[in-house]
Amino acid sequence: MSGLLEEDGDISGAAAPPALSVAELSRRIHDTLESVFPGQWVEGEISDPRTFPSGHAYFTLKDPEAQISAVLFKGAASGVRFKLEHGLEVLAYGRVSSYVKRGQYQFIVSQMKPKRAGALQLAFEQLKRKLEAEGLFDKGRKRPLPAFPERIGLVTSRQGAALRDMLSVLERRFDGLHIRIFPVPVQGDAAAPAIAEAIADANAYFPDTDVLLVGRGGGSLEDLWAFNEEAVARAIAGSKIPVVSCVGHETDFTIADFVADLRAPTPSAAAELVVSDRAAVLDRLVALAGRLAPALSAAVERLEERLSGLLRSPYLRDPFRLFEAKAQRIDELTGRIAPAFSRLFDRAGERLARAGSRIAPTMRIALERAQTRLGRRMETLDALSPLRVLERGYAIAFKRGTKKLLRSKADAETFDELTIKLQDGEIPVRVE
Repeated sequence: MSGLLEEDGDISGAAAPPALSVAELSRRIHDTLESVFPGQWVEGEISDPRTFPSGHAYFTLKDPEAQISAVLFKGAASGVRFKLEHGLEVLAYGRVSSYVKRGQYQFIVSQMKPKRAGALQLAFEQLKRKLEAEGLFDKGRKRPLPAFPERIGLVTSRQGAALRDMLSVLERRFDGLHIRIFPVPVQGDAAAPAIAEAIADANAYFPDTDVLLVGRGGGSLEDLWAFNEEAVARAIAGSKIPVVSCVGHETDFTIADFVADLRAPTPSAAAELVVSDRAAVLDRLVALAGRLAPALSAAVERLEERLSGLLRSPYLRDPFRLFEAKAQRIDELTGRIAPAFSRLFDRAGERLARAGSRIAPTMRIALERAQTRLGRRMETLDALSPLRVLERGYAIAFKRGTKKLLRSKADAETFDELTIKLQDGEIPVRVE
């Protein structure tokens, strides 16, 4: 019996060890996991990523044999340049911990990079696909640049060589330009918001600007990254002022280049593309003026020849000769029209006479029939006339003044004045 009790775990005969609460056990598991796995790189595939308004991202890291829940909190997420996509293979660094309230262990990620491509290159490709799908790269939405801009805005660093290069080219090619500088940082986390804000400010406060040059000098992919940010791309796309991107060297391409109205390989090249060389313009004007004078002279000579020919024309000396042939034609047509009208009227008269001869007998017969019907109706009306009744010796009584016919003795009262109508006249009477 005692052995059975021992197998069942009966410890009533001995002092019971202190029991742990569920919360305490969960905390010990949490502390143990974090002490055993304080930092570890994990290779896996992202599955079912979800990013919440708080900025935290939740997903699953898995391989063919297992999976683990993972969390990328907002602070760490700001350092991840690319977007978490389902099926993306990554290397994630973090610690193993647990969510005490649910008793679930999870991997807290502090760093992450793509397994195959570089993080920045992946972020570049992701944003490029997204904006291209929205139509921001379409050629149809790109605006032409003004042929001779007068007010030019430069969005770049005040300390950079790009600003000096652009100013030098602009001043050399065409003096008298109104140049407005929008100084911004072009590298680091603050660069992209500042560039986007400068483009927006140019549109809001200086809408008369003819063109904006947005760029910087060369550098690594990390150095140029501000021009690959979505905020800058959308600011360029939303600008009402035409934008020329001029970022880095000739081989550097950024998202800003695809969205801008024109891409220049360098800041100096942008200045040359936007502004024509004053000397070249003047030379062209001189050349055009040189070709214009002979062309005008030749045109005047041709006009003089035509005028001389017109002055020699017999029609100009005697304008009425222009109408002689027309007048003869009118006379000829008039001579043809008169007989034609005469024949037309003759035929119409004959048709009218024939029609009249057919209509007369028909009308006479219809008239006789109508007279007969009218006579019969007159006889009927005469037979029904009250005058015929009077001829047979009867009389009709009316109230004098109202002409109201008396149909009964009750219609007359004492002292009423009446009129008795007979066949041959009327007799006034008074009721007594």
